[in-house]
Amino acid sequence: MVLKIKNFFTISLFVAAIWFGWKAYTFFFDNKTPVIQLSGLNNEEYYCADVQCFISANKKGELSVYMDKKPLINKFKINSSNQEHPFIIPTKTVSNGKHAITLSFTDNTFKKNKTTLNKEFYIDNIPLQAAFVQPETDYKVLQGRTLHIQFQVNKKIKKAQAHALSHTYPCFPESKNSSIYETFIPVPCDGTPNEYLLSVDITDKVGNNLTLENKFQIVPFPFKKQKLHVSSKKLQEEKELGKNPAQLEQMLSELSEKSPQEKLWRGSFCTPIEIARTTCDFGTVRTTQEKGKYQHKAVDIINTPKTVIWASQNGIIALKDRFENSGKTVIIDHGWGVMSMYFHLDEFAAITVGQKIFQGNPIGTLGKTGYASGYHLHWELRLNNVAVDPMQWTKTNF
Repeated sequence: MVLKIKNFFTISLFVAAIWFGWKAYTFFFDNKTPVIQLSGLNNEEYYCADVQCFISANKKGELSVYMDKKPLINKFKINSSNQEHPFIIPTKTVSNGKHAITLSFTDNTFKKNKTTLNKEFYIDNIPLQAAFVQPETDYKVLQGRTLHIQFQVNKKIKKAQAHALSHTYPCFPESKNSSIYETFIPVPCDGTPNEYLLSVDITDKVGNNLTLENKFQIVPFPFKKQKLHVSSKKLQEEKELGKNPAQLEQMLSELSEKSPQEKLWRGSFCTPIEIARTTCDFGTVRTTQEKGKYQHKAVDIINTPKTVIWASQNGIIALKDRFENSGKTVIIDHGWGVMSMYFHLDEFAAITVGQKIFQGNPIGTLGKTGYASGYHLHWELRLNNVAVDPMQWTKTNF
């Protein structure tokens, strides 16, 4: 028994010596930078009310927390590693806007290893407010045109969506950092004239929600009628040179879905040529021997043959190809699902798919390739792949 007790004390002294030796070693020779973590507060995000945060460190030591360089917690002792320590950021007692928080931690070693953690965040305790910009009398739109909706908010928001005609449309700032947001709602040529509901759901950066509601009217438009004939020989030639029209429609659907969530254009659109004459208005109901009866959802405009065609607005070249019906074709993506289309070109300009292009830059020359009986430009505008009158987009008051 005495021997067992003696062995126990010997082992205990040995273990204690190792433990104290390790502690002494780490105290004097530990050069590792402490690691601290802050949860409950993310960089560059928005917060309201009191924000519950938690701090943890992988070592024992002393912690100080500064908000906008002012002490929030001063020399708090952390006596256990990897344990979460709560604290609250009282956002209601400070101003709205951008703030910075700094965590400073020093461990208990002889060398006092130190680390800091910095995060920036925003406080938003402002009630969300918004209102439509246009008077109620402006909420009328002709068949085949675009309903342009604008509303103003009192602060930065996370997102806004408009709901109309059983569809949802994104809302975005009319210009960078603007408090006025807008959306464009395409009304098809066959949209039934009637009164419809419009709502806009707005969510701010801290999750507050607000809904604006209104009504708008679709007004009937007296579309013209026209007969057209293209020789069978011309049609056969174009069929051999160009891709099937169904391929173009498939590409347009895909391009519309992939359109940048960014407004690439500024101000009004311009016409792609100086218009000498309009040979077919938007929405004209055509009757042809080859296609039967259909609605022409673009404008046909003419000038001198092979005159230069230019981009009607800033954007990105989304397509440059030749098709059976549209001939040599260029499509420009202006962002948010807005695309302008240029058909029947004689030649392409030195442009490539994916390049940025600016209003007035040349994209080709006036031609009669594809389903065309003479030199003209088929100028089309689609919004979320719905064709609308492009001439409306050239108006300064649109």
